[in-house]
Amino acid sequence: MPRVGLTPEQVVDHALALIDDQGPDGLTLAAVAARAGVATPSLYKHVSGGLTELRRLIAVRVTEELAARLADAALGRSGDDAVAAVLRAYHAYATAYPHRYNALPQAPRADDDLNAAAARLVGVIVAVLREYGLDGSEAIHAARTVRSLAHGFASLSIAGAFQLAEDLTTTHDRLITTLTSGLHTWPKA
Repeated sequence: MPRVGLTPEQVVDHALALIDDQGPDGLTLAAVAARAGVATPSLYKHVSGGLTELRRLIAVRVTEELAARLADAALGRSGDDAVAAVLRAYHAYATAYPHRYNALPQAPRADDDLNAAAARLVGVIVAVLREYGLDGSEAIHAARTVRSLAHGFASLSIAGAFQLAEDLTTTHDRLITTLTSGLHTWPKA
């Protein structure tokens, strides 16, 4: 019987805290169990598929967290302001939680929960692009552009790739302005 009060969601909470503290290499069932205050075999009562299932649940949670952050950032905004807010929220999440961000799958998987969370994430991006009159294939191309920009800048930031003295926020602002300027002249379908 599962430990009273311990849920699969709480197991994921413990796993994410562990990843935040120790990075992805620190994620083991034994470490999660110790953090949760249960014996390692007890985790299987909460996460039946073991470490593979736990990683899947982490991927879903991180994707949902990022989607929620982007949706909150876009709320009440439109056009350039919405795109800028989404990109800033994306970068803020990725740099605040670099190890969680690295758990974010970058390619689709055969997983309904993960694909639904990814659809919400992409849906936020597509929604902010509607202001530019983009739909169909052009909306997809533009969403891919936004995602590439967001992921690339976040990944390079996390990796410490930007070592020159110039202010990183200014660079990010310039990148956002370049994108939004391009969106105003984006080809229509």
